[in-house]
Amino acid sequence: MSVEAQNQRIQDIVLHAYQTRTPLKIHGGNSKNFYGRQINGQLLDVRHHGGIIHYEPTELVITAAAGTPLKLIENALAEHNQMLAFEPPHFGDRATLGGAIASGLSGPRRPYAGAARDFVLGTKLINGKGEQLHFGGEVMKNVAGYDLSRLLTGSLGTLGILLEVSLKVLPRPAFETTLINKLPADQALAKMLNYGRKPLPLSASCHDGQYLYTRLSGTKQAIKVAMQSIQGDELNDGEQFWYKLREQQLAFFDSEQPLWRLSVPANTTKLNINGETFIDWGGAQRWIKSDMDAETIRQQAITAQGHATLFRHGDNNEEYFQPLSGKLKQLHLNLKLAFDPNCILNPTRMYSDF
Repeated sequence: MSVEAQNQRIQDIVLHAYQTRTPLKIHGGNSKNFYGRQINGQLLDVRHHGGIIHYEPTELVITAAAGTPLKLIENALAEHNQMLAFEPPHFGDRATLGGAIASGLSGPRRPYAGAARDFVLGTKLINGKGEQLHFGGEVMKNVAGYDLSRLLTGSLGTLGILLEVSLKVLPRPAFETTLINKLPADQALAKMLNYGRKPLPLSASCHDGQYLYTRLSGTKQAIKVAMQSIQGDELNDGEQFWYKLREQQLAFFDSEQPLWRLSVPANTTKLNINGETFIDWGGAQRWIKSDMDAETIRQQAITAQGHATLFRHGDNNEEYFQPLSGKLKQLHLNLKLAFDPNCILNPTRMYSDF
């Protein structure tokens, strides 16, 4: 079936659901089904809506249907020594481009290269009224007014069903190496902050409770100079370590405890939360395994001028994302109703009252 025919099929289903007020549960690769609240609704399978539509390596832009497997895209880029610089986690072999953008998740390179939304140039989607809309394009400066393509990143399908996505891609670094140092968390955090102030070719840094891991990416000479500044032992298979961190396959993540993701200022030193902590993104992201109540954890994040997300193993009666209040909540609701007036697209996936 052609891309146009696939678009029309999805559009017809959404239009009927809009007219009958039928909730839709959007289903792609389903690799991130754990993320957010579980919902009930008529299943809308978009897995077969895939394929690379346009890729011009010299322009550093790729456009693909939302159902395209992430593996296929990454393999195509690798043939030209290019990559998705935000390192989207897959969480399974069936991960798709649409799921990567809808979840808005980024990997270890995020603080040094940018988040998923920073690489989205344009999108084509179907809103909750069954209308096909197109925002942005295939160049960086192609948006007048609101950048709605980036707004869709991380919306978990609650604003529209992605049909196509155009992304900026980057060249792969010529060389990479990972250095490790055995340090307590406070010393490791101080070093990460110090490294961030220097002109070093950093591309990832984290602390697993025992060891500080620092990845350097760039030219051989730049890495050589940086290694003299940072020092430490070289990790034999650094690429595999960062892959396992991105995919949450490290021993830290092998637990049925509730897993919280806290976004806080990188210089946050102490959080009064009982549980094991993994420091990522040079200090700006904290993974915490804890059985403490959600209100206490979220209040600690707010006190640190950040926010907390219940990432895995939560109770569906619990809110997964930081609850909204006041004008911010009304703004989100207004956006939801503008895109999806009958609230049929993944209702309650992000918030129980949306």
